[in-house]
Amino acid sequence: MPTASLTTLYASRADGITGSVIDASTSLLQRQTHDIVRMAMGSPAREAIPSAIFGDLLAELSADCSSVFDYGPTEGDRELRRALLDFLPLHGTRVDPDELLVTSGGMQGLDLVCKLFVDPGDLVTVEAPTYTNGAATISGYEGRMVEIPGDADGMDIDALACVADDEGPPKLIYTIPTFQNPAGTTLSLDRRERLVELAEGWGAVVLEDDPYGLLRFEGEPLPTLRELGAGRVRVIGVRTFSKILAPGLRVGWLEAEPEIVARMIDARQAMDTCTSPPMQRLVARFLARGHLDDHLVALRGEYRRRKAALQEALADELAGLGATWTNPHGGFFLWLDLPPEIETEALFPLALEEGVAFIPGPAFSIGGRFSNALRLAFSAEPPERAREGVRRLARAIQRLRSA
Repeated sequence: MPTASLTTLYASRADGITGSVIDASTSLLQRQTHDIVRMAMGSPAREAIPSAIFGDLLAELSADCSSVFDYGPTEGDRELRRALLDFLPLHGTRVDPDELLVTSGGMQGLDLVCKLFVDPGDLVTVEAPTYTNGAATISGYEGRMVEIPGDADGMDIDALACVADDEGPPKLIYTIPTFQNPAGTTLSLDRRERLVELAEGWGAVVLEDDPYGLLRFEGEPLPTLRELGAGRVRVIGVRTFSKILAPGLRVGWLEAEPEIVARMIDARQAMDTCTSPPMQRLVARFLARGHLDDHLVALRGEYRRRKAALQEALADELAGLGATWTNPHGGFFLWLDLPPEIETEALFPLALEEGVAFIPGPAFSIGGRFSNALRLAFSAEPPERAREGVRRLARAIQRLRSA
């Protein structure tokens, strides 16, 4: 009997599993043997990770082997839940205990939302450009994605309404409204209010991906979509400690109405049972002892400095090229538009040879758009390294144009 090919054995949804250009870049960069200015991954500054405090807390936790290294409750460790419920109201977010679920990073939150709400063929609107891994999660559950363009004020809500007129209302609206990944833009207050109104009329679920909201370093804070939609719209907020503490912790949380949280607990018990109890307890004690507020103040100041330095370097090193870029008021990223003839996927290997890494624009579009754009992360590299990275990028652009 002939052996069946893997193609015939895979479930149909395997066709939608696309992987992540962003995460693949981590392996690619580790294989490089020359110096690379790393502006590809959205990582915190290494020197900003509070390693010394983490070390003290881990030493303290290691003495408590009886409970810390056992299984934990699916909804989250009691210490971390208590610390979060104390911390969040001080930063504008009041959460009922039954509305809170601790997750293994923000990505698990996105996965749980799609697992519960996206059937094959369901219409899901996403921003253009959008977060690669978010789109990959929706694709893995066979959602039918439609891109909604944006500008300096975030998603174009008129375009969102037109999609609903043409194709019917979306089942799920996926958005990163605050310091968007990859563009760095923020959805304005009037657009937030209109999005909530539209979602209410359609009965749509809003997935508010908010990894960067606590990293505002300029401008006035805006209410979250979850706050604006309270009691009117099902808004599920997904947040994480990956950007404000360290991605290796793999600790995040999710805010949703109690019935949704209960169903997600059921779903998680067939996945990973619980988020790592030692990492939860470490984060809990970091919060409970008041470290996070001071840490956030330091991060905001440093990331503002790094953003300004990167923009200054772009203005100096790319002068006369006709390049433009966004001006984020927080978060990790800015979006760089180059002249139309410069294809950033072709630019990438030359830039890597020159010693600088970025993510090409087409990675952030389900239709492969933004061929002349790229995302730069200003978070990980200090100002002098960022300037060197832009110099290397300019040399790569010159090589591409010469070729």
